[in-house]
Amino acid sequence: MDGGPGFRFVEIADQAPRIGEWVIAVGNPFGLGGTVTAGIVSARSRDITPGSYSEFIQIDAPNQGNSGGPTFDVTGKVIGINSAIVSPTGGSVGIGFAIPAETVRTVVANLRDKGKVVRGWLGVSIQAISPEIAEGLDLKQTQGALVAEPQPISPAARAGIQSGDIITSLQGRPVKDERELSKMVSDMAPGTKVEVGVVRQGEKKTIALALGQLSSPRSEAPPDNQGSQEGSTDPSKLGLTLAPAAQTAKPSAGGVVVTKVDPDGIGAERGLQAGDIILDVAGDSGECAIRRSEGAQRRA
Repeated sequence: MDGGPGFRFVEIADQAPRIGEWVIAVGNPFGLGGTVTAGIVSARSRDITPGSYSEFIQIDAPNQGNSGGPTFDVTGKVIGINSAIVSPTGGSVGIGFAIPAETVRTVVANLRDKGKVVRGWLGVSIQAISPEIAEGLDLKQTQGALVAEPQPISPAARAGIQSGDIITSLQGRPVKDERELSKMVSDMAPGTKVEVGVVRQGEKKTIALALGQLSSPRSEAPPDNQGSQEGSTDPSKLGLTLAPAAQTAKPSAGGVVVTKVDPDGIGAERGLQAGDIILDVAGDSGECAIRRSEGAQRRA
């Protein structure tokens, strides 16, 4: 749809913000549309939802209920999109996250040109190389990503990548850890021919393959006349198995704990992990507030 002459729009920032810079968040907290809050950039490259393939900007502007609204710098350019909060109580405690402008630009281009977001897919479950794992494998450093398991009928499996391989480079670029590898692969187009550097039982190898396309597990929502009761969501449709937090944590714990996540479900796509405690979903806050323990694996 063309805006026509005089159509006003905001610009996406060309550079990532610096830590400590002032930011302004705009959103709809508690249904109060057009609310503006201010804060600073607290950190960059935060990894809060591994399944999202994004590195988030952390801001301290109060942003409970602001998801989907823009985060501006002081020049009026969009540096990100308000996305999530982390909170021990379910309310805003000054730890909010925004999707970076560079990710927004890539996603918008995909939607405009292809009608959907398209990402490269290697087809491995990977994990960090801890000091203990490095010692057990007689490695001198913890750099790289350990292949826990290649997924069946994936580019990695067809090319011969095996469990226990350590991926150290992609297209000649060193791989620092499993998080970096996941993002590097997702930023590439399906069909891209790549060379994967691996270490297998102390021997260095280079494996050539063509990336596949990461499939989207998201399914269409049912028509309104077949939907569930307003305000409710069937956890099974999200690929989640839930239990009262009080059954698995201390008796006074609130919320529900995620006991199992379907790797092909919407919950996994959104970055939910087993052990997460969901404190609030939508409702007054408009956010999904979670309490999280450390995750072990991610996919690439």
